[in-house]
Amino acid sequence: MTNQTLTIGCHLSPSKGYLAMGRDALAIGANTFQFFTRNPRGSRARELDPADMEALRSLMQEHRFGRVVAHAPYTLNACSSTDRTREFALETIADDLRRMEFLPGNFYNFHPGSHTGQGVETGIRQIAAMLNEVITAEQSTTVLLETMAGKGSEVGRSFEEIRAILDLVKLPEKMGVCLDTCHVWDGGYDIVENLDGVLEEFDRIIGLDRLKAIHLNDSMNPRGSHKDRHARIGEGHIGFDALSRVTNHPKLRELPFCLETPNDLDGYADEIRRLRAAYTGGTI
Repeated sequence: MTNQTLTIGCHLSPSKGYLAMGRDALAIGANTFQFFTRNPRGSRARELDPADMEALRSLMQEHRFGRVVAHAPYTLNACSSTDRTREFALETIADDLRRMEFLPGNFYNFHPGSHTGQGVETGIRQIAAMLNEVITAEQSTTVLLETMAGKGSEVGRSFEEIRAILDLVKLPEKMGVCLDTCHVWDGGYDIVENLDGVLEEFDRIIGLDRLKAIHLNDSMNPRGSHKDRHARIGEGHIGFDALSRVTNHPKLRELPFCLETPNDLDGYADEIRRLRAAYTGGTI
């Protein structure tokens, strides 16, 4: 059955607990959300509270939420030239995936990393090696590689680099991709004038069946800038109309969309309202 409701949410903080995130999502008209598994600039993780997570699961089921997206901390770098940094990434992701089984069947997204001078091919091999150590056949969580803008030595700046990582993963059925609209725009993909062409390229290189979620962001910079500066919806170089075409595209419209725009909850509520209003078959 075709989904006639836009599955959209924003980035929320788990500081008040998991059930609180679900309630915040409902308060702003969201039916999915994204959250950091731990301090985004550090390593500290919130102590697990199984009852709190079960309460969130019940709320999500009652209100027909889409899948939620857990986001790894920015400090992870699975392809650093420093051994300890790579070990930290492996240990953290392994722990996060164990914790995610308390919210089974959802997504875990991470930035592939920066090769820090080793070269892209070495970075790709190191990222895949890490994934092959932490991913298990028993897990219910799908791990998502995020498309990147191409700052510095970032890996994942092109569809080809994402595909190269996926090709080396031994359990590909546990993997997927999160497409970030700001990142691909800053990376040079013209989703404003040629969205169909970009999606055809994605399908040819990676496969649209592997696209599981979208970070919906405008960009402060022109296409190809490789800078990764998010803007509010309609206030950047991508624009509201182009981003609305993303949410309405027949090949994308049933995916979960997560806003990562520079906003407070009221700002997110306004973006969600406007995007819902422009969604074909959607309701405000």
